[in-house]
Amino acid sequence: MFNPSRDQARRFFFDAWRKYRNSDALSAMEQVALNVIGTHPEYHALLDDAEKNLDRDYAPADGGINPFLHLSLHLAIEEQLAIDQPPGVRAEFERMVTVSGSEHAAKHAVLECLGDTIWQAQRIGGAPDQALYLSCLKSKFSK
Repeated sequence: MFNPSRDQARRFFFDAWRKYRNSDALSAMEQVALNVIGTHPEYHALLDDAEKNLDRDYAPADGGINPFLHLSLHLAIEEQLAIDQPPGVRAEFERMVTVSGSEHAAKHAVLECLGDTIWQAQRIGGAPDQALYLSCLKSKFSK
């Protein structure tokens, strides 16, 4: 999934969840997605009803979190940590886990920085700023 449409990305999560619930075989990427989904039980009912939720909009003005964006950012983080890209992201994540005592809390801190970095890149119309991203990570859970 290198540049999926909104529907393709959402269907990926729906399909991974459906396969899991039916005890069907999962691809490696679907297993990663399932691990992320498992840490978010608040999304399970939503993923049980693809027909109702595939086209649902999540406007920032509504004050809620877009669960598909949230899960997608988690997947991006899993990939970044696996390959340490940008260089240093894994070390910062490990530091945050040590300081916070929670892998999930550390991933949410990384998610916040990644979301901010992507937003900044979209705002200025450029590529994400790796230095800004790493700087944000270094500020999390610092003493």
